[in-house]
Amino acid sequence: MTTMMPAPPVRPDPNREQSEGELREDLAAAYRLIAHFGMTDLVFTHLSARLPGRGHRFLVNPYGMLFEEITASSLVVVDADGEPTQESSWPVNPAGFVIHSAIHRGAADAACVMHTHTLAGMVVAAQEGGLLPLNQMSMELHGKVGTHDYEGIAADDNLTERERLVRDLGDRPCLILRNHGLLTVGRSVAEAFYWMYYLEQCCRLQVAAQSSGAKLSMPPDHVIRRTAEQFSADATKGWLPWQALRRKLDREQPDYRT
Repeated sequence: MTTMMPAPPVRPDPNREQSEGELREDLAAAYRLIAHFGMTDLVFTHLSARLPGRGHRFLVNPYGMLFEEITASSLVVVDADGEPTQESSWPVNPAGFVIHSAIHRGAADAACVMHTHTLAGMVVAAQEGGLLPLNQMSMELHGKVGTHDYEGIAADDNLTERERLVRDLGDRPCLILRNHGLLTVGRSVAEAFYWMYYLEQCCRLQVAAQSSGAKLSMPPDHVIRRTAEQFSADATKGWLPWQALRRKLDREQPDYRT
């Protein structure tokens, strides 16, 4: 029996702005994939994407739905403060959007922001040394991970923390929120997901290596830097695996597009 191969993907024009419909499908796919890879915290945490056009408008999940239930049409449009700008039968959680609002407003390239509370991510976020260059996968993130000290639950009663979140992220795609969790940003949903997937994998790797009890081995600094530079050659980070992941969802959970 002959299996039909999927058509090879065509690289997108990086200057083309995605439509709202395309962003809805991408973000809904990301929610499903975060659930698929075990990176959810019940109905908490958010993934958000900036909408095209004037003003500050973003797509975010309805508060109370599991990530595995999210569809393109169920995503809610909110303003920069997390307040809905469309009618919805589901509530939104403005307090949970504070971190996203700060990053979207302060980081020009943060078209998509992802925030998770995973077991491995929270373990590494509780360690003074942060993410360690234990593996080739971890070395890709060398110089790409900032840290933000814990200041309590992010809320509007601490507006100056927004400035520190943006400062601590800088021009990096990843941020470890100490004693809290992980955050990634991207110029697209695909890019932000790529960084979140591998930041999470590196945290899982680190926790597993540390739990072995063996002495940990790390390469010299010049090898770590060279490896990071080699990884940086890909200008469309995450785009190719994103096409494969979307095909997976189209086969297994096609209702995410609805």
